[in-house]
Amino acid sequence: MIAMKRVLVATDFGEAAKVALDYGKELARTFGAALEVLHVCNNALTRGLGADAYLSNYADFQREIEAEARKQLDALLDDEDRTMLQAKTVLITSNAPAVAIARHAAESGADIVLMGTHGRGALAHLLMGSVAERVVRLAPCPVLTVRHPEREFILPDALVAVVKA
Repeated sequence: MIAMKRVLVATDFGEAAKVALDYGKELARTFGAALEVLHVCNNALTRGLGADAYLSNYADFQREIEAEARKQLDALLDDEDRTMLQAKTVLITSNAPAVAIARHAAESGADIVLMGTHGRGALAHLLMGSVAERVVRLAPCPVLTVRHPEREFILPDALVAVVKA
């Protein structure tokens, strides 16, 4: 039997990530597991903004980036999620999102990582790489990637009641 106690959903706030979060919430409900939603925020200081960019205060700029990410992250969970799923959010600053996600999965004892994937074409994948693919290779636990649009495995509760009747 599969024992799942910690479900980790990594998000970039995109459509595929929203679908992955729905899967994560449902898995957490089904297994009685705790849910964590993780976002990896870029580090503006080490990212490099180009020769024409000038920021008088990197620390303030970084705080603004993190505050906006925190606001978006907190909006993904409601009070019911926080209570019933013991859901919490985690914000990490790094320019290596796949490494940060895999490291957090290991440190937090995640039993599974869920994340959306964009399903880019071969050329875009070659030029840009895939965070999801790297997480699959680096994570210490299974990784479920969800492509958007996906098959509708998760039905809204109201529809489940109608289908069962």
